[in-house]
Amino acid sequence: MLLEEGKSKFIILYHRTPYEEGKDKAGRKIWCDHKSPNGIIPTLRNLFHSRDESTWIAWRQVAKLEGHLDERIEMKEPSPFTLRRIPLKKSEVNSFYHVTSKESFWPILHTFPTYFDVNNADWKIFEEVNRRFAIAACIEAANNATVWVHDYNLWLAPAFIRTERPDLKIAFFHHTPFPGNDVFAILPWRRQIIESLLCCDLVGFHIPRYTENFARAANCLVGAKKGPKKNVDKKFIAVGSALTEPEETPWLSHAGKKVKLLSSPVGTSPELIQSLINKPSVKTYSHEIREGTKKGRKLILSASRVDYTKGNEELLLAFERLLERRKDLHGEIVLMISCVAAASGMKIYEETQRSIEEMAGRINGRFSLIDWVPIRISTRRIPYEEMVAWFTEADICWITPLRDGLNLVAKEYAAARKNRGGVLVLSEFTGASVLLNGAVLTNPYSHRRMDEAIEEAISMDEKEQFIRMQSMTSAVEAYTVKDWAQDQINFVEDKSTNK
Repeated sequence: MLLEEGKSKFIILYHRTPYEEGKDKAGRKIWCDHKSPNGIIPTLRNLFHSRDESTWIAWRQVAKLEGHLDERIEMKEPSPFTLRRIPLKKSEVNSFYHVTSKESFWPILHTFPTYFDVNNADWKIFEEVNRRFAIAACIEAANNATVWVHDYNLWLAPAFIRTERPDLKIAFFHHTPFPGNDVFAILPWRRQIIESLLCCDLVGFHIPRYTENFARAANCLVGAKKGPKKNVDKKFIAVGSALTEPEETPWLSHAGKKVKLLSSPVGTSPELIQSLINKPSVKTYSHEIREGTKKGRKLILSASRVDYTKGNEELLLAFERLLERRKDLHGEIVLMISCVAAASGMKIYEETQRSIEEMAGRINGRFSLIDWVPIRISTRRIPYEEMVAWFTEADICWITPLRDGLNLVAKEYAAARKNRGGVLVLSEFTGASVLLNGAVLTNPYSHRRMDEAIEEAISMDEKEQFIRMQSMTSAVEAYTVKDWAQDQINFVEDKSTNK
């Protein structure tokens, strides 16, 4: 089928909308910032400042499809752009996102193959949702427009777009890890996924290890030819830990097309974080945190969400071992674990949350004193301003997922500690571990390494803290979320990409 050319020169495909839909006091629809903002959505929105005609494509849930066409809304902020929302029934959202994406793809991407469940996946629905996103992009796109597709739940969109509109420039960014080929190949749909991504002009990943994993999968599974390797960019630590990679493949060639590969980690917004620190509301949060912690006690912060990949249970067990070894720390140290609850209806996450809460309760039961409870736990979604206050007050930030694509919390902590001390204890299985030279790296699978890392963090003197934190703050300021977006778009829109 031939689709009529649209007017948009720049199109983003992302499952979340640029704003949250709400209602004012009169019941009228209004658009407002997300309650749990991340650096990506405002940055993607801001790309529209310099682009006259742009479209953002997301989904919306409807009770039934009959009578519901794609919704097109003309947005006015940050500058005029079109929001196009594709209607999906609740059953389609559940199948496409909660089942196929979260139960089949998520465990493979994070190298947890024992959690992989293919039985409930409906591949036809996944294909159909991707096809509808692609059609929407093709309808909106002007001749030679740029389409930027985001993350694994839209893996198939590039192939559908390329078939209908060979004139378009297509970029894809992978926000999660990309696993080794032996794990990725578990997916029954591996060939279709790889071939779709090879329809892009550019495929981006956070770090060189994921880029290399993808290049090898494309080479082994569909015979894509790899370009000669080059040294990784200087912003990456090239040797020394689990995810370091000294060289990477810059491009692949397949079916007569050259595909650029780019390692560019999503950044933070250091200027925003620094400005928030001085806001009266953040200062109020900071005061409340200090009062609640009690003067003189060392505060450890861990922030993540309920997920078996995040290592929350391993962290709690390490904290329990610390209290068993170090009776001198009783009453002198507090762990605040912010662990945002997952969406309801996903059994494996509900079981993980129950385990975390029971473990924290047991540890508090063992060690609490009259005026001291060692663990504070929150499963609510903490507002961003309050989280910045926790960053400013935490002596130690303890981030030890079993696997994480990047981990922005680690980078945000470093940004919030500018010109100050503080210690970041970081899993070497996070993408951020090859960016933050100065973190105390640890292996969350090893009791000994976890124990050594938290002991090192607690005993580190202020001078060493400052030196390490200065290095990490410089790294996050040198490559921000704006730099990430600019790199991705510049590479795909540069005509030299396909030479």
